[in-house]
Amino acid sequence: MRADAARNIELVLTTGARLLADDPSASLSAIAAAANVDRRTVYRRFASRDDLLAAVYRARYDAVEEAIADARLREAPVTVALHRYVEAIVAVNRRWPVQTARLVADDAIRERRTPLIAEVDTFLRRATDEGLLRPGLPEGWVSALLAQLMVNAAESLPELDPARAADVVVDTLLRGVGSVAEPDRASGP
Repeated sequence: MRADAARNIELVLTTGARLLADDPSASLSAIAAAANVDRRTVYRRFASRDDLLAAVYRARYDAVEEAIADARLREAPVTVALHRYVEAIVAVNRRWPVQTARLVADDAIRERRTPLIAEVDTFLRRATDEGLLRPGLPEGWVSALLAQLMVNAAESLPELDPARAADVVVDTLLRGVGSVAEPDRASGP
């Protein structure tokens, strides 16, 4: 594929991700117009909005796989790997802001997603074993909390670059939002 054609497809995918996140009924013509490419280019590549959405999901999971690999969750020091992972996923969430709940309905995406979740869960167990995370929390709690923190950082902290947003996420995950270590339960709420 020519470099300009590849750029146009990338632009259509990222524009499509943004528009479809805001309006799931956005048409291919609207996406082409917003991407500033000829609509025939879009229709030649994608037969329907669902085809485009499937390509967006694949691109998102390509980026997630790359983020996990680059974070070196098994090899890097835990705090370094955590920050790398969070920073990369915040960037992925910003670039590909599609609803991940829709992703799991697709069998191919679910097959790609399962080992990625397992890799992160293994890393979080390592972080717990090495004392970075508190043991004894309900199964899946830290993973769910981390995922939501990363989505919220991507959406709610647009003024922060991914590295600074990752600072906020990691600090919140590790220290919480309270100002005291243990509340005085005797004084009540």
